[in-house]
Amino acid sequence: MRINRFILATSAVVAALFFGGAYWSLDRVFDNIVRTNAARASDAATRITFAAMYQLMSQGWSRSQADDFLRGMASSGDGSSMQVQVYRGPLVVDVYGVIAQPDLDDALREAMASGRSLRIDSSEEARHIYPLIADERCLKCHANATPGVALGAIEVRQQYAGLLADARRELLLAFAAMLPLAGLFAGAAVWWVGRRIEGAVESLQEEFEKVGAVADLKALAVAERDFGFVELNRIDDALRALLGKLRGIAVDKEILTFEIGLLEKFVITADVVRDWREYVCRLLIDINGILPAHTLFSIFKIDDEMFDLEVFWFGPVTAETKRRMEHYIREELLRTSSFADSGAFAIHHHIANSDGPLVELSEDEVAVRVKSFFVDKPKIGGIVGIGVHAGVLDDETRYLVVESVLSTLLNVVGSVKAIYKYTRDLEYYATRDPLTDLFNQRVFWELSSYEVGRAQRHGYSFGLLLIDLDNFKLVNDNHGHAVGDTYLQRFARQVQGALRDGDILARYGGDEFVALLPEATQETVVVVAQRIRNAVEQLEIVTPEGVRLHGTVSIGLAVYPDHADSTKDLLMFADNMMYRAKAAGKDQVAVPSQDDVVEIFRDISQKSLMVIEAIENQRVVPWFQPILDVGTRQVVAYEVLSRISLEGQMIRADEFVEIAEKIGVIHRLDMLVLERALASLSKQGHDGEIFVNLSPRALVFSEFARDLRRIIAASDVAPERIVFEITERDTVKNLALLERFLLDLKADGFKLAIDDFGSGFSSFHYLRRFPIDYLKIEGDFIANMLNSDKDRTFVTSIRSLAREMGIAVVAEYVESPEVLHELERMEIHRAQGYYIGRPAPDVIARDWLPPAA
Repeated sequence: MRINRFILATSAVVAALFFGGAYWSLDRVFDNIVRTNAARASDAATRITFAAMYQLMSQGWSRSQADDFLRGMASSGDGSSMQVQVYRGPLVVDVYGVIAQPDLDDALREAMASGRSLRIDSSEEARHIYPLIADERCLKCHANATPGVALGAIEVRQQYAGLLADARRELLLAFAAMLPLAGLFAGAAVWWVGRRIEGAVESLQEEFEKVGAVADLKALAVAERDFGFVELNRIDDALRALLGKLRGIAVDKEILTFEIGLLEKFVITADVVRDWREYVCRLLIDINGILPAHTLFSIFKIDDEMFDLEVFWFGPVTAETKRRMEHYIREELLRTSSFADSGAFAIHHHIANSDGPLVELSEDEVAVRVKSFFVDKPKIGGIVGIGVHAGVLDDETRYLVVESVLSTLLNVVGSVKAIYKYTRDLEYYATRDPLTDLFNQRVFWELSSYEVGRAQRHGYSFGLLLIDLDNFKLVNDNHGHAVGDTYLQRFARQVQGALRDGDILARYGGDEFVALLPEATQETVVVVAQRIRNAVEQLEIVTPEGVRLHGTVSIGLAVYPDHADSTKDLLMFADNMMYRAKAAGKDQVAVPSQDDVVEIFRDISQKSLMVIEAIENQRVVPWFQPILDVGTRQVVAYEVLSRISLEGQMIRADEFVEIAEKIGVIHRLDMLVLERALASLSKQGHDGEIFVNLSPRALVFSEFARDLRRIIAASDVAPERIVFEITERDTVKNLALLERFLLDLKADGFKLAIDDFGSGFSSFHYLRRFPIDYLKIEGDFIANMLNSDKDRTFVTSIRSLAREMGIAVVAEYVESPEVLHELERMEIHRAQGYYIGRPAPDVIARDWLPPAA
């Protein structure tokens, strides 16, 4: 609605209310005045009539005179609004007889009986009855009366309906004459006010319509106006004040869209980590889409004496500009107190757009236009500073956006660089044993499987050696782990030197090593094994105390395809032969005969029968190893382990799980252990998490998922409490199948963990593809991290990687209070190992107490 129409309509309503109210009020006033005057006139007429009658009666009047008087009074009101009537009471009638008069009504009788005057008002008239009361003077003529008795009554009727009608008519005529004048005046006032307001509003609207961007808003100047009204002038002042505030806080939609789009790209993916420098180059190109930015740089602290400077240029750059930028960054870093004594710089320049404009900056341009952000202490990834050459900006908001982008980039680039470094280290240690720098167990399995396939295709044989150090535990116990680590490192180099070119040596675990000898007959394998044994006998280590240590090895061998046609069977065969060398007195190479082959495989068959019989007779027993919350020192979870009860002895899982997988009963074994474990833990009152090892080979059974859900549903254990552990095994041929199965488990509420993380490169594929909740660090790294900087670096890298991905970490092989204390210092969440608690059929107290020394 337009404001002039609103004012006009409001004025009309107000006028109608005013005239209506005035008419009603005046009508009430006139009515009261007429009625009051009628009452006064009636009272006066009554008194005059009574006084006249008394005067005539006191002079003595005849009956004819009285009748004439009464008729004259009755006819005196003809043609007027007032009528007077005198009534003769019963006492007077008794003496003087009846006269012509109207009949007495109830009001007249009441007034004469009570002796009090009576007034009756109606809408048409006012009626006044005045009783004629006898006194001493009246008794002369009315001997039958007594003082105080009513002799009659005078009635006066005053008609005022006509007076009120005349008054209302006159009032309406007066209002009718006033309405045109009032309407004319109101219309003029509305027109004048409307013109004042509309003129100012139209002018203001024209100026506001020119605003299409923040720059137009800043150029807008609203002149001060006088609307002629204090209130409207106050609104105008407030509007201009608001405009001033908007100039200070308004932000271009373009720059907001840019910032949002840029922040959306701050997502760390595997591609970003792998090509993080290219990622920063793309960010610089995006920044140039909204503001001119010639360069973006980041500084990383590598160590106490070294800084890494990465400079990204939007286009080709002159050598002098490079020098000036490097000098500026050095100066800025020196101003930061923590890096005042900074050492050498490793400087790397990168061009984001080789076809871009040549970047050539003067000394002043570099110093004035660089927006930089430095921190006192290195952040994640070692980053200590970041900056951008932002060009000349006429908008303070854009500077604020640049600062916001820089502070975010500081964390993003630092995180990317950190993950890049961690991933690079982890990729190396995923294939290497950090102590000896040999291949680790997982790589051995991959290479040996590859060698089996190659030997099948080309029809040749190859050998496998299982090398075990004799009495190595005494070295650690008597001289410490540091000496033991040094011995293993020297041992690895010694054995490596005894192998042929092309032979592969790996550390299988602890003091066990395996060697693959491609294209070798049994005779060749025996020669190499003897050469290794002789080389180890020549190895000598001198301890810090001056003790000279010598060692020996027991070696078992197997040859493909003479002794087995798969990697697992070859290793199992070599393992049996190694134990035969131990049993024969150690420091020997056990060379299998044909009888040995038959006996060993007979032992394997017996173990297969043992596993089947244990499952059939339900002699598989769940044991539980506690998992400790390092911070609260409470047992929050248990890992379920399998045992077979045989003739009063407990056989560990590592002695029968691989056989169960090989003979195809691993599914039944897993289900039996899980069912018994859930029942036992519930009975013992454990309400925390339950870690369950999941054999990937069991996934090939179609009923596995069905049986798994059935058992858990029957146990009344919430899925959120169950954590399934997966490990790298060569039995996982179909990662897509495993991924689909694990995603289904995750959707049902179960949690997932990667066991022995870092023992093989496939762990990273698992981490990238599966929704993992826990990483269980390979125990060898935990056990040796106090004595090995490499192991400590590996554990630190896994912890940092997990923290970046929001994954909890469980440290295995925690076997001393020193290791537990170090885990607490490193902020690792959970710990598991013999120091926390050995596997047992019963759970321990929730509030954990360290074992007695």
